Amino acid sequence: MKRIAFALTVLTAAAIAVAPTASAAPNFDELRQENLNKGAVNFDELRRENLEKDAVTEIQVKGIDFDELRRENLDKDAVDFDELRRENLEKDAIA
Repeated sequence: MKRIAFALTVLTAAAIAVAPTASAAPNFDELRQENLNKGAVNFDELRRENLEKDAVTEIQVKGIDFDELRRENLDKDAVDFDELRRENLEKDAIA
């Protein structure tokens, strides 16, 4: 009988301790709006702008032949990253 009474007392104390925090959950939409009113960065707007930029870039990139550009750069004595990669892989394989 004492165990049951003790368990009920503990459960009651736990419920009393948790109840105020459960009802005081923050309203994140309200906090976001308050921050925007204070001049905080609007990440939703930045995300939309970046998505629009990516869409434009994707359209422009579709017509580019990157293999041709790589060959042109190699003809201009640019660094051959494929060769460097192979050399580094060989060094790692030896070590």
